[in-house]
Amino acid sequence: MSTPAHPHAELSASAAGQARTRGTVTDRLVEANIRYAAEFDDPGMDARPVLQVAVVACMDARLDLHDALGLALGDCHTIRNAGGVVTDDVIRSLTISQRALGTRSVILIHHTNCGLESITEEFRQELEAEVGQRPVWAVEAYKDADQDVRQSMQRVRTSPFLLHTDDVRGFVFDVTSGLLREILPVA
Repeated sequence: MSTPAHPHAELSASAAGQARTRGTVTDRLVEANIRYAAEFDDPGMDARPVLQVAVVACMDARLDLHDALGLALGDCHTIRNAGGVVTDDVIRSLTISQRALGTRSVILIHHTNCGLESITEEFRQELEAEVGQRPVWAVEAYKDADQDVRQSMQRVRTSPFLLHTDDVRGFVFDVTSGLLREILPVA
């Protein structure tokens, strides 16, 4: 018997087939939650991350941050968005994370082959033409992940709302090797 390269590959293929025949993907996920809750034991944690770290990363489904960083439940706050860019909402989340919940370190993670590298700010104009209203948010598209990580580090380090900006580090995750490559800030 062979083992799939991805431990959930067989399950995912089977689940995808079931989702097509038994309802929506959301129905399948709710069913999975019922099974999860049946075996769930309250770990007795509060909202303060054990390692006092917040991780800002792309929402890309190929990034399993807990496994990639060796994290367990309760170790960190995880803030994800398209591209892992530091937006006003990310600053809002980091501010709450630091000021109300005790985090002191920030890790920023972009990745190779990101979808934001293949679109432009023109995406907003296309949306406006389609729906009749321009989004108030920026796409934050970029062509150079390293440079965008540097920009994100700078946004965190210069935010007046954050208490702890001395331990801010940025990385690019390689989606083919699973390795992080550290990006040094502009000196």
